[in-house]
Amino acid sequence: MKKIKIALCQLLIEGGEVDRNFERAEEIIKTAKKSNADLALLPECMDFGWTHPEGIKSAQPIPGKYSKLISEYAKKNSIYICAGLTEKCNESNKNFNTAILVNNKGEIILKYRKINILEKAFNFYEVGQKLEVVDTDFGKIGVNICSDNYRDSIDIGFTLGRMGAEIILSPSSWTVDYNIIEGTDPYSLKWEEPFSIISKIFKIPVVSTTSVGYIVGGPFEGKKMVGCSLALNQNGILVKSDFNEFSSDIKFLEVELKSREVKGTQIGPMITKEGFLK
Repeated sequence: MKKIKIALCQLLIEGGEVDRNFERAEEIIKTAKKSNADLALLPECMDFGWTHPEGIKSAQPIPGKYSKLISEYAKKNSIYICAGLTEKCNESNKNFNTAILVNNKGEIILKYRKINILEKAFNFYEVGQKLEVVDTDFGKIGVNICSDNYRDSIDIGFTLGRMGAEIILSPSSWTVDYNIIEGTDPYSLKWEEPFSIISKIFKIPVVSTTSVGYIVGGPFEGKKMVGCSLALNQNGILVKSDFNEFSSDIKFLEVELKSREVKGTQIGPMITKEGFLK
């Protein structure tokens, strides 16, 4: 078992304002390092903002301009970073909603392209075609993105669990209607339930950091992101970040990653026991 301290970097994201978004990202990563975090988890599409029209024409390849900034922050602060970016694939000239995991030397060790794309986002992102996990100093890490964790796409998390993930990191951009106010819990069923299912079956933490701020441009204009980032394991909620519409925030979580001997066809009975295979 190895302990890892994770900073849930709940970031204010302004649609299309890449420079300001990266300035805030750099500062919150510095804060994470000052608190001795091993890994900083940032939101989905933290460059342009999720489904912002500017991302269609201005997205960069990975490796490229924006991923290099993340790598620089990781190397400079000697910290692992998982962050969501808008990726332009030069080979196909198509865009992807992508997450990267960068080690503390500034090396991209995992790149994942989101699979469960929302229908309203089809004009912004293509569907990813690969899932993977990666061995790190802390254990085997799996990465997915936001709606990959919907209850009806839980097979994505299941696959990462079957691949041996000892933790799942999920950059997100959870959105709600403008009239949602503090005191309302907009995410309790939508996210806690699938996270709990994955955690209970595979005995692993699932950690998701989401954005803060109002969405401008694109099909979700007028909606907002109010934080409430979340981490669970098989025993329940570990951390839940604050409801916040206007400013970045950071919460910390320390967990032990445990290697799992059960694998391959041994996993089916685990899933059956929890009622997901008949």
